[in-house]
Amino acid sequence: MVSVEDAVVARFESHGERFEILVDPKITEKLAPDGSNLSDLLAADKIFKDARKGSQASSESLQKIFNTTDFTACVRHILKKGEVQLTTDQRRELTEAMRKKVVAEIVRNAINPQTKGPHPPQRIETAMAEARVHIDPFKPVEAQVKEVIDAIKPLIPIRVERAQLAIRVSGENYGRIYNDLHGMGTVKKEEWTGGGAWIGVLEVPAGMVGDVIDRLNERTKGDVEVRKLDKHVV
Repeated sequence: MVSVEDAVVARFESHGERFEILVDPKITEKLAPDGSNLSDLLAADKIFKDARKGSQASSESLQKIFNTTDFTACVRHILKKGEVQLTTDQRRELTEAMRKKVVAEIVRNAINPQTKGPHPPQRIETAMAEARVHIDPFKPVEAQVKEVIDAIKPLIPIRVERAQLAIRVSGENYGRIYNDLHGMGTVKKEEWTGGGAWIGVLEVPAGMVGDVIDRLNERTKGDVEVRKLDKHVV
Protein backbone atom coordinates (compact mmCIF):
# COMPACT_ATOMS: atom_id res chain seq x y z
CA MET A 1 0.00 0.00 0.00
CA VAL A 2 1.34 3.40 -1.02
CA SER A 3 1.79 5.99 1.75
CA VAL A 4 -0.60 8.92 2.05
CA GLU A 5 2.33 11.31 1.63
CA ASP A 6 3.28 9.82 -1.75
CA ALA A 7 -0.26 9.35 -3.05
CA VAL A 8 -2.11 11.54 -5.52
CA VAL A 9 -5.85 12.09 -5.89
CA ALA A 10 -7.95 10.32 -8.52
CA ARG A 11 -11.22 12.24 -8.89
CA PHE A 12 -14.54 11.51 -10.57
CA GLU A 13 -17.46 13.94 -10.70
CA SER A 14 -21.02 13.23 -11.82
CA HIS A 15 -24.45 14.78 -11.22
CA GLY A 16 -23.06 17.22 -8.70
CA GLU A 17 -21.31 14.49 -6.70
CA ARG A 18 -17.54 14.22 -6.29
CA PHE A 19 -15.62 11.06 -5.43
CA GLU A 20 -11.90 10.85 -4.67
CA ILE A 21 -9.44 8.08 -3.88
CA LEU A 22 -5.76 8.27 -2.95
CA VAL A 23 -3.59 6.27 -5.35
CA ASP A 24 0.01 5.54 -6.27
CA PRO A 25 1.02 8.15 -8.90
CA LYS A 26 2.37 5.32 -11.09
CA ILE A 27 -0.80 3.26 -10.87
CA THR A 28 -1.09 2.85 -14.64
CA GLU A 29 2.37 1.28 -14.77
CA LYS A 30 1.99 -0.94 -11.71
CA LEU A 31 -1.60 -2.12 -11.99
CA ALA A 32 -1.80 -5.78 -13.04
CA PRO A 33 -3.86 -6.50 -16.20
CA ASP A 34 -6.50 -8.28 -14.11
CA GLY A 35 -6.41 -5.61 -11.40
CA SER A 36 -5.50 -8.20 -8.76
CA ASN A 37 -3.06 -5.83 -7.01
CA LEU A 38 -5.39 -2.83 -6.95
CA SER A 39 -5.55 -2.60 -3.15
CA ASP A 40 -1.73 -2.40 -2.98
CA LEU A 41 -1.81 0.81 -5.04
CA LEU A 42 -4.23 2.70 -2.78
CA ALA A 43 -3.23 4.80 0.21
CA ALA A 44 -6.55 4.12 1.95
CA ASP A 45 -9.41 1.69 1.46
CA LYS A 46 -11.84 4.59 1.42
CA ILE A 47 -13.73 6.65 -1.11
CA PHE A 48 -13.84 10.31 -0.19
CA LYS A 49 -16.01 13.20 -1.24
CA ASP A 50 -13.04 15.40 -0.27
CA ALA A 51 -9.78 13.56 0.34
CA ARG A 52 -8.01 16.67 1.64
CA LYS A 53 -10.57 17.08 4.42
CA GLY A 54 -10.86 13.33 4.97
CA SER A 55 -14.63 13.36 4.50
CA GLN A 56 -15.93 10.08 3.10
CA ALA A 57 -18.59 9.60 0.46
CA SER A 58 -21.83 8.14 1.76
CA SER A 59 -23.18 4.74 0.76
CA GLU A 60 -26.23 6.53 -0.61
CA SER A 61 -24.05 8.63 -2.95
CA LEU A 62 -22.13 5.57 -4.15
CA GLN A 63 -25.33 3.68 -4.87
CA LYS A 64 -26.83 6.67 -6.64
CA ILE A 65 -23.89 7.25 -9.02
CA PHE A 66 -22.29 3.80 -9.38
CA ASN A 67 -25.37 1.62 -8.80
CA THR A 68 -23.33 -0.29 -6.24
CA THR A 69 -21.57 0.24 -2.93
CA ASP A 70 -18.92 -2.39 -3.69
CA PHE A 71 -15.59 -0.70 -2.96
CA THR A 72 -13.55 -2.32 -5.76
CA ALA A 73 -16.23 -1.70 -8.38
CA CYS A 74 -16.45 1.97 -7.41
CA VAL A 75 -12.66 2.39 -7.44
CA ARG A 76 -12.42 0.83 -10.91
CA HIS A 77 -15.08 3.24 -12.17
CA ILE A 78 -13.25 6.23 -10.70
CA LEU A 79 -9.97 5.17 -12.31
CA LYS A 80 -11.61 4.43 -15.68
CA LYS A 81 -13.81 7.52 -15.95
CA GLY A 82 -12.10 9.99 -13.64
CA GLU A 83 -8.87 11.97 -13.70
CA VAL A 84 -5.68 11.47 -11.72
CA GLN A 85 -4.36 14.75 -10.30
CA LEU A 86 -0.67 14.50 -11.17
CA THR A 87 2.11 17.04 -10.94
CA THR A 88 3.65 18.16 -14.24
CA ASP A 89 6.73 15.97 -13.64
CA GLN A 90 4.62 12.92 -12.76
CA ARG A 91 2.48 13.30 -15.87
CA ARG A 92 5.57 13.77 -18.06
CA GLU A 93 7.16 10.64 -16.61
CA LEU A 94 4.03 8.53 -17.10
CA THR A 95 3.53 9.85 -20.62
CA GLU A 96 7.10 8.95 -21.59
CA ALA A 97 6.69 5.46 -20.13
CA MET A 98 3.46 4.99 -22.09
CA ARG A 99 5.12 6.30 -25.27
CA LYS A 100 7.79 3.60 -25.01
CA LYS A 101 5.13 0.93 -24.54
CA VAL A 102 3.21 2.13 -27.61
CA VAL A 103 6.38 2.18 -29.72
CA ALA A 104 7.31 -1.34 -28.57
CA GLU A 105 3.83 -2.61 -29.44
CA ILE A 106 3.99 -1.06 -32.91
CA VAL A 107 7.42 -2.63 -33.53
CA ARG A 108 5.93 -5.99 -32.52
CA ASN A 109 2.77 -5.76 -34.61
CA ALA A 110 3.57 -3.67 -37.68
CA ILE A 111 6.02 -3.96 -40.56
CA ASN A 112 7.53 -1.89 -43.33
CA PRO A 113 5.80 -3.39 -46.42
CA GLN A 114 8.81 -2.40 -48.53
CA THR A 115 11.32 -4.44 -46.52
CA LYS A 116 8.86 -6.94 -44.98
CA GLY A 117 10.54 -6.31 -41.62
CA PRO A 118 9.69 -4.21 -38.56
CA HIS A 119 10.62 -0.53 -38.37
CA PRO A 120 13.38 0.32 -35.85
CA PRO A 121 11.94 1.95 -32.68
CA GLN A 122 13.77 5.21 -33.39
CA ARG A 123 12.07 5.52 -36.79
CA ILE A 124 8.67 5.08 -35.16
CA GLU A 125 9.49 7.67 -32.50
CA THR A 126 10.72 10.16 -35.11
CA ALA A 127 7.53 9.74 -37.17
CA MET A 128 5.42 10.19 -34.03
CA ALA A 129 7.24 13.42 -33.24
CA GLU A 130 6.77 14.72 -36.79
CA ALA A 131 3.08 13.83 -36.71
CA ARG A 132 2.77 15.47 -33.27
CA VAL A 133 1.08 12.39 -31.86
CA HIS A 134 -0.55 12.85 -28.46
CA ILE A 135 0.04 10.04 -25.98
CA ASP A 136 -2.46 9.58 -23.15
CA PRO A 137 -0.73 8.08 -20.08
CA PHE A 138 -4.04 6.60 -18.88
CA LYS A 139 -5.38 5.15 -22.11
CA PRO A 140 -4.64 1.43 -22.76
CA VAL A 141 -1.70 0.75 -25.08
CA GLU A 142 -3.80 -1.28 -27.50
CA ALA A 143 -6.28 1.56 -27.91
CA GLN A 144 -3.51 4.00 -28.85
CA VAL A 145 -1.58 1.83 -31.29
CA LYS A 146 -4.12 2.12 -34.13
CA GLU A 147 -4.40 5.90 -33.63
CA VAL A 148 -0.62 6.28 -33.80
CA ILE A 149 -0.26 4.06 -36.87
CA ASP A 150 -2.98 6.05 -38.66
CA ALA A 151 -1.16 9.28 -37.76
CA ILE A 152 2.27 8.20 -39.02
CA LYS A 153 1.13 6.37 -42.18
CA PRO A 154 1.53 9.51 -44.32
CA LEU A 155 5.16 9.73 -43.16
CA ILE A 156 6.46 6.16 -43.34
CA PRO A 157 5.27 2.98 -45.09
CA ILE A 158 3.70 0.87 -42.37
CA ARG A 159 0.95 -1.66 -41.92
CA VAL A 160 -0.20 -4.09 -39.26
CA GLU A 161 0.42 -7.65 -40.31
CA ARG A 162 0.25 -10.98 -38.56
CA ALA A 163 2.06 -14.09 -39.65
CA GLN A 164 1.07 -17.72 -39.33
CA LEU A 165 3.72 -20.32 -38.62
CA ALA A 166 3.25 -24.04 -39.22
CA ILE A 167 5.12 -25.86 -36.45
CA ARG A 168 6.04 -29.50 -35.93
CA VAL A 169 7.79 -30.69 -32.79
CA SER A 170 8.28 -33.99 -31.01
CA GLY A 171 6.13 -34.84 -28.01
CA GLU A 172 9.25 -34.72 -25.85
CA ASN A 173 10.00 -31.13 -26.81
CA TYR A 174 6.40 -29.90 -26.93
CA GLY A 175 6.41 -29.49 -23.16
CA ARG A 176 9.49 -27.28 -23.41
CA ILE A 177 7.82 -24.82 -25.79
CA TYR A 178 4.21 -24.94 -24.52
CA ASN A 179 4.46 -21.70 -22.53
CA ASP A 180 6.30 -19.96 -25.38
CA LEU A 181 3.65 -20.95 -27.91
CA HIS A 182 0.81 -19.59 -25.83
CA GLY A 183 2.76 -16.60 -24.60
CA MET A 184 4.06 -15.33 -27.94
CA GLY A 185 0.99 -15.81 -30.10
CA THR A 186 -2.30 -17.59 -30.66
CA VAL A 187 -2.48 -21.29 -31.46
CA LYS A 188 -5.03 -21.46 -34.31
CA LYS A 189 -4.88 -25.20 -35.01
CA GLU A 190 -3.23 -28.14 -33.34
CA GLU A 191 -3.20 -31.94 -33.38
CA TRP A 192 -1.07 -34.92 -32.46
CA THR A 193 0.26 -37.24 -35.15
CA GLY A 194 0.27 -41.00 -34.92
CA GLY A 195 4.01 -40.83 -34.36
CA GLY A 196 3.64 -38.72 -31.23
CA ALA A 197 4.60 -35.36 -32.75
CA TRP A 198 2.65 -32.14 -32.16
CA ILE A 199 1.76 -30.03 -35.20
CA GLY A 200 -0.01 -26.71 -35.12
CA VAL A 201 -0.42 -23.24 -36.57
CA LEU A 202 0.73 -20.31 -34.46
CA GLU A 203 -0.35 -16.76 -35.32
CA VAL A 204 2.06 -14.03 -34.19
CA PRO A 205 2.75 -10.36 -34.96
CA ALA A 206 4.74 -10.22 -38.18
CA GLY A 207 7.54 -8.30 -36.52
CA MET A 208 8.10 -11.15 -34.07
CA VAL A 209 8.59 -13.99 -36.56
CA GLY A 210 12.37 -14.04 -36.27
CA ASP A 211 12.28 -13.88 -32.47
CA VAL A 212 9.70 -16.67 -32.28
CA ILE A 213 11.70 -18.99 -34.54
CA ASP A 214 14.90 -18.30 -32.59
CA ARG A 215 13.10 -18.93 -29.30
CA LEU A 216 11.63 -22.26 -30.41
CA ASN A 217 14.97 -23.43 -31.77
CA GLU A 218 16.69 -22.41 -28.56
CA ARG A 219 14.16 -24.25 -26.39
CA THR A 220 14.32 -27.47 -28.45
CA LYS A 221 17.99 -27.25 -29.38
CA GLY A 222 16.97 -27.14 -33.04
CA ASP A 223 14.57 -30.07 -32.87
CA VAL A 224 11.60 -28.15 -34.33
CA GLU A 225 10.29 -27.49 -37.84
CA VAL A 226 8.86 -24.04 -38.52
CA ARG A 227 7.40 -22.87 -41.84
CA LYS A 228 5.89 -19.46 -42.51
CA LEU A 229 2.46 -19.56 -44.15
CA ASP A 230 0.75 -16.88 -46.21
CA LYS A 231 0.68 -13.44 -44.59
CA HIS A 232 -2.40 -12.12 -42.83
CA VAL A 233 -2.98 -8.37 -42.97
CA VAL A 234 -5.14 -6.86 -40.21
